[in-house]
Amino acid sequence: MAEQKTGLVTVGIAGLGRSGWGIHARLLSQVTDKFKIVAVLDADAGRRKEAMDKFGCKEYTDYAAMLADPEIELAVVAMPSHLHAPYAIQALEAGKHVVCEKPMATCLKDADAMIKASKKAKRVLSIFQNRRYSADFLKVREVIQSGKLGRIVLIRMAVHGFGRRWDWQTLKEYGGGSLNNTGPHFLDQALQLMGEKNPKVFCTLDRTLTSGDADDHVKVVLTAEGAPMVDLEITACCAYGQETWLVMGTCGGLAGKANALRWKYIDPKTLPPRPVDRQPTPDRSYNREDLTWTEETWDPSKGAGPGDAQFYRDLYATIHERKPLVITPQSVRLQMAVIEKCHRQCPL
Repeated sequence: MAEQKTGLVTVGIAGLGRSGWGIHARLLSQVTDKFKIVAVLDADAGRRKEAMDKFGCKEYTDYAAMLADPEIELAVVAMPSHLHAPYAIQALEAGKHVVCEKPMATCLKDADAMIKASKKAKRVLSIFQNRRYSADFLKVREVIQSGKLGRIVLIRMAVHGFGRRWDWQTLKEYGGGSLNNTGPHFLDQALQLMGEKNPKVFCTLDRTLTSGDADDHVKVVLTAEGAPMVDLEITACCAYGQETWLVMGTCGGLAGKANALRWKYIDPKTLPPRPVDRQPTPDRSYNREDLTWTEETWDPSKGAGPGDAQFYRDLYATIHERKPLVITPQSVRLQMAVIEKCHRQCPL
């Protein structure tokens, strides 16, 4: 752990693609009172110039040279997935704190090596699981924890779409596939809602519309003692997409998506006792009773949550103020273990 200090955390970003530029550089631009981008690494000269023009930073084409820069305190690893582990370990060994994009690694062994390197170097390693800050997830968790829905029996998460994809993230050699690239967001949320238990895993993977050799249709079911079952679907071949959230509980349920949630519940204390009746119903009818529901709704205008930039605010508090790390690599390791079980069950 770095010594407590004041001032800005100086950042070097490795990779200026969709994630490095579109997410990390953008979010760091929102917290300039805490972070300063001082260096970037990318093979594309145009991308490097864009960053230099915007941030007034240095450019690198060699990762080892960037890590040798004493001005850099934090390395953001936003390279293709198969490079996450080696780049993160190299940065930690160079004495840098590290933010690593998801997936943490492409196998559990590499994730463990990253954690080991972090402990040995006494440097912070955090994985960019930004969906823990998503407003809809935070509200779903709040409603579940309120107890209004009773004992939660099932949490169904649907990430549905229909479309072809043909970039590097469709290739297994680069750690591609929907399980590796979209899965970490929603598996992370699922494991948080399950109480970070080590679940039993059922998985099926398929290739449907992708041009590559990796999966683009994922079904994962997670179960653990004392936790709700989680049913997660991520697919590129669903023409009639369902809502993201469906929660079933013994007192009610919740449904919705990122921009609108609704839930309703009963008060079991107001219900009359219903002992089992072994006699035939007088009119051959099925049991039925009128229930009094309490219904509530939420949309982002009622509380949009802290936003993705909170990841970096929390990280700053860890690096410079000695606050506990919010997203620990150990918590993400649990997700990596689930992904590895899925790949072993369904090798494509």
